[in-house]
Amino acid sequence: MKGLIFNINRYSVHDGPGIRVTFFMKGCPLSCRWCHNPEGISPDPEIADQTERVGEKEFIKKEEAGKLYSAGDLVEILDRERIFMDKSGGGVTFSGGEPLFQADFLAEALSACRNSGYHTAVDTCGYTETSKLLAVMPFTELFLYDIKHIDDNIHYLNTGVSNALILNNFNVLMESGKDIIVRIPVIPGFNDDQSSLDQLRSFLISKKRNNLKRIDLLPYHKTGISKYRKFRRENKMDEVEQPGKERMLELKDYFSGTGIKIKIGG
Repeated sequence: MKGLIFNINRYSVHDGPGIRVTFFMKGCPLSCRWCHNPEGISPDPEIADQTERVGEKEFIKKEEAGKLYSAGDLVEILDRERIFMDKSGGGVTFSGGEPLFQADFLAEALSACRNSGYHTAVDTCGYTETSKLLAVMPFTELFLYDIKHIDDNIHYLNTGVSNALILNNFNVLMESGKDIIVRIPVIPGFNDDQSSLDQLRSFLISKKRNNLKRIDLLPYHKTGISKYRKFRRENKMDEVEQPGKERMLELKDYFSGTGIKIKIGG
């Protein structure tokens, strides 16, 4: 069995504890307006034309998003970086796209990584069949779990899906006792108004238990804008500004009221 991966980030320090290797898997059931990895949405390989300049000359370079790897291939990549992960208490993280979109391969890859002694994490939007979540759970030590909005209608209008399954799967994870870091993308005009923030904070207070290790507040950023042009996708956030440092500190203070550890960024 092979999985389709569009990016490999070595020396990652934002996707779980320590220094990690993050594998970004193709395919996502959501269509978030602010997605910063638009090349990860389609479940199929994609090729984009990238113009590069050398001196006075321009030339077109083909950039491929999506390459097939076996679980063994991934372990070989990890083994090359093992010294950094071992010394830092790091490991491997599967992100996307949505890694559970390729649930069968994800389970196989996670099992291979665990058998090779690597700490495993899955970064998920939570929109998947509960049976698929349960299938990967035995091989996953940490879940990085996105919670974007509590209001179902607002969630649907901005992501294309209901949040009912996402919140149900979050409850399943909480009951499992698995370590969880909740990730809240802070998106101006979507979930940064007081009503939305109050709903998010109240929800997290109601779910507080020992395995909910931290809340990460992830400020919207524009680093993915060039990808929209490259892969010929519409950028729906062109006029939206990034939240400033002062605003993020205000939100950190606000969510500290949950009694859960808060971090700005991943």
